[in-house]
Amino acid sequence: MLKQRVITAVVLLAILLPALFWRTPEPFMVVTLVLMAAAGWEWGKLNGLGQGASIACAGILLALCAAGWAGGALDQPRPLLWSLASAGWVLGGAALIAGGVAGWPKIPRAVRLVGGILALWVAWLAVADARQVGVNFLLSVLVLVWMADIAAYFAGRAFGLKFTKRRLAPAISPGKSWEGVWGGMLGVLVLAVAWVWADAANAASVPSLYTRLAALGWPLLVIAAVFLAAMSVVGDLAESLVKRAAGMKDSSNLLPGHGGVLDRVDALLPTLPIAMMLATLAAR
Repeated sequence: MLKQRVITAVVLLAILLPALFWRTPEPFMVVTLVLMAAAGWEWGKLNGLGQGASIACAGILLALCAAGWAGGALDQPRPLLWSLASAGWVLGGAALIAGGVAGWPKIPRAVRLVGGILALWVAWLAVADARQVGVNFLLSVLVLVWMADIAAYFAGRAFGLKFTKRRLAPAISPGKSWEGVWGGMLGVLVLAVAWVWADAANAASVPSLYTRLAALGWPLLVIAAVFLAAMSVVGDLAESLVKRAAGMKDSSNLLPGHGGVLDRVDALLPTLPIAMMLATLAAR
């Protein structure tokens, strides 16, 4: 399993890194478009669709993203879309987690399918927009999610259940603890401060999300960083809930040793549009 994970990670990095650092955004946008199409196929399978219908989900998502790209949508500001998507994730994520695994099948399948495709579409628009802003800006959002996950893992291993008596969401993800969530938030705060310092020290031509927020005041940066870390957990829990309801351990086996694409991007789905909303507010 470890060998598979390493090989898959190396192959993904060999594809993603050159695309990310290419002089223009288009290669990275194409790679992420393919990944989102794969996630659309996984979403269909998670919701009980057959192979053909799941491929159709991927096709619909691919068409939506490609149409927006070809139609020039990526060159237009979208503050309303980011605000609506952020509100949808905050309210919808809270409702999903409160409803638990048993509540998911009660939602009409058409609503579930459309909601998932829209979430993936908005996430792709957000990551494409973030790459057009600049690599430093996009990385500051991506690394936030990775830091939250890594710090939560180590904090949970070291301090899990030592300060609280209940798991975070035992029926959805039994391994997660409140101490892990707090550790993830602390890790993101440290990351934010370090990134602001690095931007200043290197006179970054494209400021990170953290530097943009810090320009409006450090209290705002702290609140935003904690909020984004919390929403990354919501994205993770939402996908875990869907997988449990479907009786699946992973969203697919497209990425040997890692599961599926949704397993890798679940925490990014809410954080990307929220990050774009915050960046839009900071630019005013």
